[in-house]
Parts: sequence; C-alpha cells; structure tokens
Amino acid sequence: MTNVPSKVSIIVPVYNVENYLAKCLDSLINQTLQNIEVLVVNDGSTDNSENIIQEYAQKYPEKIKAFNKENGGLSDARNFGIDRSTGDYIGFVDSDDYVTATMFEEMLNLAEKHQSKMVICNIQKVDQHGNVTQKLTQIPNMPEKIDLESHFSVFSDLSYFACNKIFEKGLFNQRRFKKGVHFEDIQLIPQLLLECDAIAQTQNFHYQYLERTDSITKTHTEKGLDILKAVKDVETAFEDSIYLSKRKELKNFQIFEGIYSFLAYLAYVKKEETFYDMSNELELFIKERNIKIKDILNYSRFDKNYLLSLPLKKKIFYLLFFAGQKKLIRKLI
Repeated sequence: MTNVPSKVSIIVPVYNVENYLAKCLDSLINQTLQNIEVLVVNDGSTDNSENIIQEYAQKYPEKIKAFNKENGGLSDARNFGIDRSTGDYIGFVDSDDYVTATMFEEMLNLAEKHQSKMVICNIQKVDQHGNVTQKLTQIPNMPEKIDLESHFSVFSDLSYFACNKIFEKGLFNQRRFKKGVHFEDIQLIPQLLLECDAIAQTQNFHYQYLERTDSITKTHTEKGLDILKAVKDVETAFEDSIYLSKRKELKNFQIFEGIYSFLAYLAYVKKEETFYDMSNELELFIKERNIKIKDILNYSRFDKNYLLSLPLKKKIFYLLFFAGQKKLIRKLI
C-alpha cells in the first residue's frame, strides 16, 4: 500500500496541557477528512503531555506524527511543524482547543472549489463543560468566495487568528511566524492575506476556543508593544503587495490593530510607569501615521461604527484616552 500524500497538515504545538490535550487530539483523529496528518510538536513540556502524545502516536500511527523539541515558544513550535509538513494545506490548532468533526473537510472543499489560498471559519468560545459562552462571527454579510480586489475591506476587518484558517502551503515559502515575540498572528497572517487574490469562508462555527479557568490571569506588560511592531511589519509587506494603492484599508488596519487592539491590551497594564511609557509609544505611532482623532472615532468594522458597538466600559476608556485624560484612566483601572 503506497502512502497517499496528505491533503491537510494540522500543526498542534504542545506545552504543559495534560488536562486538555486528549480532547484536542480526539477532535483531530475523528475528522471526516481522512487524508490528514497531525503534527504534534511537544515544545519542552514538563508535565504528562509527552506520554499522552506517545499514546496517540502509537494508537494512530497513520495520522499522528509526534515530535519532541526544546522549549522555544509558540512561533518556534509552529515553524518546526511547517518545516516537516507534507500537506497541500496547513492548519493550526492550539492544544487546549478542539474542533468539529467536519472542519477540515469543509475547509479543504472550499479551498479547492474556489482556488483559494486561505479559508476561514467562525469561532465559538466554550467553557470547560463545553457550553458556548460567545460566538465570534468572522466575516458577516460576505459571500463564500471573497474577491479581495473588490472586497479589500476584509483586510482591516478580519480577526487575524491563525487557528480558524487553512493556508495553502506555498504561502509559507518565504514567511514564518516571528520567534520570540507576542502577537505573532497579527504579525504574520495579514502578510499571508496580502499574497492572496481571493479567500473563502464558511459561516460554520468549527473552531472551539476554550476559555480556561485555570490559566493564571497575566498582568499585561510592555510585551504589548509587540502589537505596534507587528503592525509595522505588516506595513512593510503592504508596500510590496499588489494592494499598495488601497491606502484607506491600510489606515483602517492601523486603527483597528494598532490603536483599538493595543488599547484593549493597555487597559490591563497595572504598572503605572509601564502604562505611561506604552501610552507615549501609541501616541507616537498615531502621530507618525498622521491618523486623526476623527478617523479613529469614525472607524467602521463590517459597516458598523466600531466605537459605538463596544460595551460602555470600553467605550469610556477609549474616549478618555483620545481626550488625553490618562490620569483619569489610571483611577479607573
């Protein structure tokens, strides 16, 4: 029996997730798409994750490919998997999340049907009992096949998660996840989109994002500045892309990721000195790009004013920041 090349390679970086890994791997073993390989990359776990991986690799040798490496972080583990993948398409699943049984079959069908290098599905957040806590629709009011030349607004509207998408492997010929940074998805995925002329989507909520109660609430730090660095890297790629003339969408991307996403992170920075340093960096970012306050306030996402769509607390935080009331914000945090 000859080995049929895999259609889809699914890369699962693993780091100390012994309580969640089996559910993740079960959801991948049970895919209706048979022609897959699951590259499970143990990134230096110190818990029982490695034993679980070996158990699955022995039980499902035709699907699971197990790898063990020194800890290098999420980007490094994903890149390790990309380098060893054999599929025409690549998907990423975080090891504490899981997916529906039909996810990769439907997304591969859409990729082939529309000759699309990138396919996107919806996400739902779930708790540890599997109850849905939030539905995250990715691209509402758009067709199954999205021609980017005529619908380039998706460039600034999209949430750039790696895990609810599949990518034609060729997109990674020149590009990899940036190592040693946070917000690696914001840094890379928009650059991959700029290589596409069309993308496809399904409105099905295939990806189940687990909101863990055991994860330590991290105090936000200056690592959030990596968001601004990610946006700068995307700007550089934009200047070399076929969409170079679409400046409005670039500005909207800068506003959504560089300003609103950054501020959402900044709201949880507890250390006062760090808060002010990061605020100053953001003000410089806005000034250098000649972004006006009215551009920020009028920014629309999926044809709806973004600021007006937010919960009251967020709205107040943003408006106080834009009004230069940082001292008042510090009292609220």
